[in-house]
Amino acid sequence: MRLLTDTLVAEFEIRRERSTLVDAHIRVRVSLVDRSMLEFSEYVTRTADGQIDVVVYSYHWESAAQQLICRWDNVPHFPGLPGFPHHFHDGRTQQVAPGQPMTIFSVLDKIREILSQ
Repeated sequence: MRLLTDTLVAEFEIRRERSTLVDAHIRVRVSLVDRSMLEFSEYVTRTADGQIDVVVYSYHWESAAQQLICRWDNVPHFPGLPGFPHHFHDGRTQQVAPGQPMTIFSVLDKIREILSQ
C-alpha cells in the first residue's frame, strides 16, 4: 500500500473499512509530513473484468490549523461545471472549480506538487 511507503505520509489511521467480493468502502485519516491532514473516503466496485472502479470519493486536505486547503470529490452538487460530477473546492479562494476523476494516488501526487511550489 502506497500509504506505507510514500514519503509525504507521516502516519495514517483507517477509520472505517468494509469490503465484499464486489465492492468496498474505506475512510482513512492521513497525517502528512508538513503537519497537514488528508482525510479521504472511497467507495469502489470491481468491474466485470476484475478492475477496481472508484465510484464515489472525497479527499479533504486541511492545514495543521484545520483550515481547508483543498477538497476533491464527485458528489453531484454542481451539475453546471465541466467534468461533472468531478470538482474541487479551493480553500484559499472559497471557490469550486471543475475537476477530473481522482484517486488517492493522484491526490498524493497533486499535494506533493503543491507543496513543492
